Amino acid sequence: MAALIDLSFRLSRRPRSVPRARSALHAVLADWGACGELLHTAELVLSELVTNALRVRVPSDRQVGVRIAHSSTDGLLRLEVSDAGTGRPEVRHPEADKTKGRGLWVVEALSHRWGVSGRVGGIGKTVWSELKAPDLVPAPVTREIAAIAVQAGQSVRAWGTWRMVRSVRSERHAAGGLAVVLGLDEGPPLRVPAGSLSRYG
Repeated sequence: MAALIDLSFRLSRRPRSVPRARSALHAVLADWGACGELLHTAELVLSELVTNALRVRVPSDRQVGVRIAHSSTDGLLRLEVSDAGTGRPEVRHPEADKTKGRGLWVVEALSHRWGVSGRVGGIGKTVWSELKAPDLVPAPVTREIAAIAVQAGQSVRAWGTWRMVRSVRSERHAAGGLAVVLGLDEGPPLRVPAGSLSRYG
């Protein structure tokens, strides 16, 4: 049966958000059965997209949105990064001795296709990339949470809605494992197996 499985989260506008995004993607794709070249390519593409979004001039309290999705209909992995900035990024072709300005050139080279679109219901834009990934087997939709955002004051997407994290604590499962419990501004606490967080550092 065809399905679209996706996970979304938000990042603060800090340099450490790039490795956090990469770690989150690695954990998600590992759960979905990705390995080797696809995993490496996806991490590189997402790193470039997040890095570019963090360089956009916007107020410091504006977060960067990330969405990781897979459609079994067309066998594509879609990576989206949204920011509140205006304008449309363009691919540059810097000289060989230049170390900057290669981000979208890398994205273009590695993607099956990529593009830029306006953010739905908000200001700014979304830069997206699609990679061929016909063999992925995504985890169930019930794992729609970004465990990367385990700090009070950040937002996570749970049960289809963005919620503010008010508190973070750990507890033991009845089966003996550890879980991280996120206290949210609405609804019941969200419990995430600690194993899901081990790669998020």
